Amino acid sequence: MKPAQESPGNLPGSKEDFRFKTGSKRIPESRRTLLSSSRPSGSDEPSGETNMADFVQKTTVKSAVRTLASPIADVAAFNTIVQSVITDNPFACTAYETAGVNHTPVEKSKENYVAKVIYQDTDARTVGTQSGRFDTIAGFNAGATALLASADLTAAHGGTAIHDLAHDTYSATLKCHDANGEIYMVTFGRDSISLTSYSDDAIRTRVETWADTVTALA
Repeated sequence: MKPAQESPGNLPGSKEDFRFKTGSKRIPESRRTLLSSSRPSGSDEPSGETNMADFVQKTTVKSAVRTLASPIADVAAFNTIVQSVITDNPFACTAYETAGVNHTPVEKSKENYVAKVIYQDTDARTVGTQSGRFDTIAGFNAGATALLASADLTAAHGGTAIHDLAHDTYSATLKCHDANGEIYMVTFGRDSISLTSYSDDAIRTRVETWADTVTALA
């Protein structure tokens, strides 16, 4: 996909806003100086001024986000995208060991899925809503089915239960180990991708280059 051109009209959240927007948190340099009484003129006594060691900046932690032109279609399409990163390793991540535990190059660290159900009366007016949050896609699918099938909930809301697919939400965070030793996070949402805790700009370039090849992430 040809990268979108930045322009004054290319505002975050618009359909033309396809690039990763970056930010950073810098560790400031600080100096603490303890001052006491001034050294008297002609005195051999110490001045009482003590210069403490400086804080030296060691790293810059960055973040970036890409807002999608349109939400990912459904949970199946979402899962296909996330699993492709774990299986195909398009960011060229590497396996590593920490505290005696071996880790694969890319690992899923957390995920959640929310199913939304609305209840409509005979005039198609919404008379109630229900939602369920689940930690797995299997749980999400089973939970949505259970909500729709619940006679008690349907009777309580006084309408017909309908799965509000357009307002379901999905999120999955992947922990990635770069070849340079950095560990960074890529979080997929239904309408955005976030890249956090990275320092090397080459990491953002690799993630962005891959995202440009995935139609749903335009």
